[in-house]
Amino acid sequence: MSLWLVRAGSYGEHESKFIDENRVYLTWGELTANDMTSIPDYEGIKQRVLQTYPGELPRKLGNWSGQIWAFVLAMKVGDWVVLPNKNKPTIAIGEIKSPCKFDPAAADDYRHYREISWLNTEIPRTAFDQDLLYSFGAFLTVCEIKRNNAEQRVRSMALNLWQTPMPAPTQVSVNGSATDEAPQESLVDLEQLARDSIAKLIIQKFKGHGMARLVDAILKAQGFTTYLSPEGPDKGVDILAAGGPFGFDSPRLCVQVKSGDTPADRPEFTQLIGAMQSVNADQGLFVSWSDFKQTVYKEVPVQFFKVRLWNQNDLIEQLLDNYDKLDQDVRAELPLKRIWTIAIPDR
Repeated sequence: MSLWLVRAGSYGEHESKFIDENRVYLTWGELTANDMTSIPDYEGIKQRVLQTYPGELPRKLGNWSGQIWAFVLAMKVGDWVVLPNKNKPTIAIGEIKSPCKFDPAAADDYRHYREISWLNTEIPRTAFDQDLLYSFGAFLTVCEIKRNNAEQRVRSMALNLWQTPMPAPTQVSVNGSATDEAPQESLVDLEQLARDSIAKLIIQKFKGHGMARLVDAILKAQGFTTYLSPEGPDKGVDILAAGGPFGFDSPRLCVQVKSGDTPADRPEFTQLIGAMQSVNADQGLFVSWSDFKQTVYKEVPVQFFKVRLWNQNDLIEQLLDNYDKLDQDVRAELPLKRIWTIAIPDR
């Protein structure tokens, strides 16, 4: 069996469709408008790609042909698929249940698909060893993950409630293609890899009440005057924050922070709403390191003018935006350095 990486758009715009419809789609626009399931081999697919994009460089054409070959022909029923979530700090893993199918009535991006049985759609990225995250960070839309015994290790994680059951090897790489013309080593998303490393450091340094301390430091860097509740039962109030040097100005925030390993659910959200009323807060901020269940996300439009949600991605974004203004002690615990690198397009 094999392990495949499939992406749901440059910005994760297709993720909900992939998950909700139990499918993965070959989202390649005009190229996949016509049926490719009858093409027998790589050379046939390469000719279709060349006809669609006659002006592209040969190396890019080989790269694209290898990815499409993988989706249409190489994937097998019983193989597993890895779908990194662009909008949440999670990864979905599922099992392929059908050969590639073609639906001429669907939109171009959704005509070629494979049926999937999702095993888990919300595995925290922090559950995976760094070398696996490196492989999952490939910029390719479709590729096979082969190095470092990745497929067996992921299957072992499934048997171990999605926790890593064995030490990881040190070698890191990702196999990116089907033929010699498509690159064997894929460029990776260095920004996401850096954020994964930062996330692991944060959870090591700021687990439990420490997470509230980190959020408190970020709010202070944003100009709020804050009150941080002492460690222990807080009745839904971890932090109080308000504008002005004395904290008497608006907005007045009530903040709840969860650093546990499970997504926050609606009862915890309801607790925050009650806490906001008890302290006369104008707005609320709900921070959950392990993200939120859909029952919470469904409340977002209802409480849009009163509550904001920060998951792991949001927290790291706010940390990076305000890092230079953080207290020296916090920066000493999270030593970070800003770097520049070339932005590489997807595919």
